[in-house]
Amino acid sequence: MSTHKKKDKVLISVNHTVADNRRARFDYFLEEKFEAGIMLTGTEVKSLRHGLCSLNESFAEERDGNLVLSGSYIAPYDPAGAHLQHVPRRDRVLLLHKRELTRLRAAVRQKGYTIVPVKLYFNARGVAKVEIALAKGKAQHDKRETIKERDWNRSKARILRGDE
Repeated sequence: MSTHKKKDKVLISVNHTVADNRRARFDYFLEEKFEAGIMLTGTEVKSLRHGLCSLNESFAEERDGNLVLSGSYIAPYDPAGAHLQHVPRRDRVLLLHKRELTRLRAAVRQKGYTIVPVKLYFNARGVAKVEIALAKGKAQHDKRETIKERDWNRSKARILRGDE
């Protein structure tokens, strides 16, 4: 008799982060954050419920008056047939209020900001949302400063715990 239990596949339903773009926090200064809806197909939502998504190398840009998420990856949903599958790296339209869209558009054009997705999650109602941020790129010396600060915080925590 085996003591190893089979792990149940837990579906993500509400108040849970699906994907987090940690690289964005390292490469950019995140100034202002917005919550945007995302237009998805049925198999994309099912893949997200299994947590099969990546926001690495993704960005948002304005196209034809809409904000579009490019470069994100949502894995194909295996139980669905081949004719029902979605394209994993397709561009997805983000849904924002008109004044938020004009604010983002103006900041990107005038001030040299870029729009970066920070995380993808299901809100309290079970709707898929993307947190996007207005961001300015970090220079190399700023990235080194971030690394130094992170290392110092780890060392400080170790000292306070008494590990050293």
